[in-house]
Amino acid sequence: MKAVAIRRLYLREAAIMLVLARLALSILPPARIFAWVNVPLKRVNRFAVDEIGWVSWAIENLGERLNAGCLPRTLAAHAMLRRRGIPSQVCLGVGRHDDKLAAHAWLEIKKEEVVGRSETHRFVRIAQFGGAQT
Repeated sequence: MKAVAIRRLYLREAAIMLVLARLALSILPPARIFAWVNVPLKRVNRFAVDEIGWVSWAIENLGERLNAGCLPRTLAAHAMLRRRGIPSQVCLGVGRHDDKLAAHAWLEIKKEEVVGRSETHRFVRIAQFGGAQT
């Protein structure tokens, strides 16, 4: 498959997942969303390493264009990786920004930030949900 076709497929899926993530955040209680994130994977695909880069690229690229916040991006990427059998962890943090309290969400795989990594150094992790850190 050509690189252009692959990019389009990932961007299309990212668009759908971002819309669904925004919708879920607007109508579902957070406890229900994070309960879904915590459900263990039925199968783990250890050979899909290249998929991680494509998912990260698609979510960050499209999320920036659509002005999607960090939590919808994180949940959308988690859903895309979950479909591929790749365990990931949704992390939430807080920090100070311009003398105000700020929050941030990012996605990790094996303690490496995959989505939302540009801001993580300013935040202290307060919660994490989902996937094993092995």
